[in-house]
Amino acid sequence: MNLAEKQITIFDSTESLHQDYKIKVDELQENLTKFNLTPNQSKVYIFLGKYGSKTAPEVCKALKIARTETYHLLSTLQSRGIVSATFEHPIKFSALPVDKAMKTLVNSEKERIKSLEQQEKDIMNIWEKIPNFLSNESDNHEDKFQMLQGTNPIKSKLIEMLDTTEHEILLIGSEKDHLRLYHSNDFDKINKKNIKIKILTTCTDKTSYVFDEIKNKELKQITKDMDKKTCFVIKDKKEIIFYTKNNHKRPDDSSAMWTDSTAMISSMELLFELMWKSSKVI
Repeated sequence: MNLAEKQITIFDSTESLHQDYKIKVDELQENLTKFNLTPNQSKVYIFLGKYGSKTAPEVCKALKIARTETYHLLSTLQSRGIVSATFEHPIKFSALPVDKAMKTLVNSEKERIKSLEQQEKDIMNIWEKIPNFLSNESDNHEDKFQMLQGTNPIKSKLIEMLDTTEHEILLIGSEKDHLRLYHSNDFDKINKKNIKIKILTTCTDKTSYVFDEIKNKELKQITKDMDKKTCFVIKDKKEIIFYTKNNHKRPDDSSAMWTDSTAMISSMELLFELMWKSSKVI
């Protein structure tokens, strides 16, 4: 077929034939990162799952990934238990059916968590056996900050902020940022409390459904001219977390800064309110 010769796939967003599927593919890749799959690992898995068994060179050509990286990706996916290979030559690689692949990944994560829980107990026991050598600390408040690298540390800090919010959240981000929050069920934490949330987003009518179940919200759409990497959350005028590097394609390459600095929070809150005034209600 002509399409096969051109090696056009659902990852080629410029091809009108596949544009309707691109958002769903992005969502799927975003979800697969939660199972510690890199963007390219999830891309290879999706490709094999939707296009059938392929040789490594076919995968390399279709997805435009370097030859050595392709072999490494296929090897990693095999070791994770979600891709299999044939004995024949040339070797063909196949994706495990998605239901079985999910069970495999979930079981793997469960075992990892069990191991971590046991290690947590061991660490706490050892910690308690070592005395504190702290001198008297000053009661004066000092502004603090944390630099966070990668999806898990950023997500963990965000969850901590949402869990301890008492009154208000200010949230600004792109369509992809809000889709990520939606699929990670972080908005559920907001609904469990009677807190006010003001949201600035680049979401369109097609994707504004991500906010449908949020209670006590005010929602406005900002211009598409805004830098799509701008994303921050302010909690109760007391804490802020904002991305210093927002890499949608490689989430683990993203970095963020958390701080309780009054000056920093006031400045970012002023920016938020200025943008709020010039944005339109969705």
